[in-house]
Amino acid sequence: MTTDAAWMEVPGTELLTPAALPQVVAAPCAALRDPGEASGDALELARALGLSITVADVLFRSGRGANEATKIFLEPRLAHLTPPDAMADRELSADRIARAVRAKERIAVFGDYDCDGITSAAIVTEVLRALGGEVVPLLATRKEGSYGLSMRALARVKATGASLLITCDCGSSDHERLAAARAAGMDVVVIDHHLVPDEPLPALAFLNPHRPECGFPFKGLASCGLALSLGAAVRRALGAQLDMRTWLDLVAIGTVADVAPLVGDNRALVRAGLAVLSQGARPGLRALAELAKVDLPHGVSADDIAFRIAPRINAPGRLGDPDLALELLLERDAARAAGLAATIEQLTVRRRELQEKMVAEALREIDAARWGDEPGIVIAREGWHPGIVGIVAGRIASKYGKPTIAVALEGGSGRGSVRGPSGFPLHDALGLCRDGLVGFGGHQAAAGVEVRGERVEALRALWCAACASLGASLGPVEEPEADVRLDDRDEPAVVARDLERLEPCGQGNRAPRVLVRGAPVRISKPVKGHLKLEVALRRHVIGAFGYELGGLASGLAGGRVDIVGRLRRDTFRGGSAVEMRIERVIRSS
Repeated sequence: MTTDAAWMEVPGTELLTPAALPQVVAAPCAALRDPGEASGDALELARALGLSITVADVLFRSGRGANEATKIFLEPRLAHLTPPDAMADRELSADRIARAVRAKERIAVFGDYDCDGITSAAIVTEVLRALGGEVVPLLATRKEGSYGLSMRALARVKATGASLLITCDCGSSDHERLAAARAAGMDVVVIDHHLVPDEPLPALAFLNPHRPECGFPFKGLASCGLALSLGAAVRRALGAQLDMRTWLDLVAIGTVADVAPLVGDNRALVRAGLAVLSQGARPGLRALAELAKVDLPHGVSADDIAFRIAPRINAPGRLGDPDLALELLLERDAARAAGLAATIEQLTVRRRELQEKMVAEALREIDAARWGDEPGIVIAREGWHPGIVGIVAGRIASKYGKPTIAVALEGGSGRGSVRGPSGFPLHDALGLCRDGLVGFGGHQAAAGVEVRGERVEALRALWCAACASLGASLGPVEEPEADVRLDDRDEPAVVARDLERLEPCGQGNRAPRVLVRGAPVRISKPVKGHLKLEVALRRHVIGAFGYELGGLASGLAGGRVDIVGRLRRDTFRGGSAVEMRIERVIRSS
């Protein structure tokens, strides 16, 4: 096997809404747990790494020291990526695709309808076109009634006349359709990261690190990361010159949106991808970011992707046809990209309206039935939009801290989404509920299900039993507590800057919660239902913002407060200004 370790090198050179944010807790009576002052070891770490005491304390409390692993964590680079040599079928896939490019075969690229599938399809399409391939991109649609490559989707693929099919973010469970594609004379390459069934897949090649025989050690790549790796392998097979860093913006979006762990290779890919995204080279993303009020030149965070960019890319697929999002990513004309972005923004507003209605209905039913007291929640309703149930499930899981299945019923059948607390193995739990399901797919952090209407009650019993057996809690949602206290010796602006070195934060690398303790309140006022504070520290004044906490403003005015939240630069005020995004605030003595 040939070596392609530095696969990212240039040859010859080196709208979720704010309500989907972590649950905000305002408890005017309960005391906050204080993690205490930084230890002497944390002070030593601060000196060794040249960091603020606060951020060094975060690292020390998480078990890190002044070693090479910590330095790589703070400065992840593409050169640190795992060599892909042991990835099963990577070379086989690249050789077949390179042959198709040389022979001018028509290649169908088929992606799933979510952000990871759309970005993966865009990456493969653009890379192969740049290498001279004839590519027809297609996406799954919810109206076809199935995740991934349904029979109706396969008919569309066949109609292209393609002799090679590349699936993106789907295919691991599509045995019947892949066999039909092979019978129709197509070779199939599957790019996917979802968990793998036991039955062998009838495909020419299958890129998925979760295959038992795949020796690639990092199992956390999303499909977009796999797509980029395969593109690099095809580039190499063709002996072409192509800078693969061009597509890192799409890798960052797909990885964050799919809740892939932001550790290891993903950390390096997303960190580099955020830098590419901030350059605004892709007209569609530049137009979308403007509508989402993401200030690209000031830098983009994983939160910007999770709560502003990815929901907009997902919106067309949730409400109907995801092709609009793919067109946006592929469009190179700025005027046309702006028009596509405007249409997507309208769909995002509509999606938000439907979402809020469905969430309100779900919460009323859950509270009336007291399902929040169970280890898991299943809710199913007629008339719900199947494209929105993933958001509903996520909101319920966040509010109650319970693994949740939300199902849209229609005509006796239902399609649902599954979300849960961080770390809970959703796919394993679904495996224990097979008798209540028509089918399911996905991974441990997010999944989809099909269920018959008359089996919903049976599924609820199975789901609660499965969640209990896998350790889901019956108790109340744990309130957010601080990971570290803001050290009085630090400049808040320096702490905010150093906290950015911990980015990207998200799944597998949660952003630290910082405690500001006993701070006098200079300003406390409601702003459109939200809470705006200005508090005095020993030598500085900082702002703080609490979503939907405006009702606390009068009770906090003129006193002292303890605040737990995320400290970040205040890009609106600029300069050295910083702001706390409040997760919990109480009046202190």
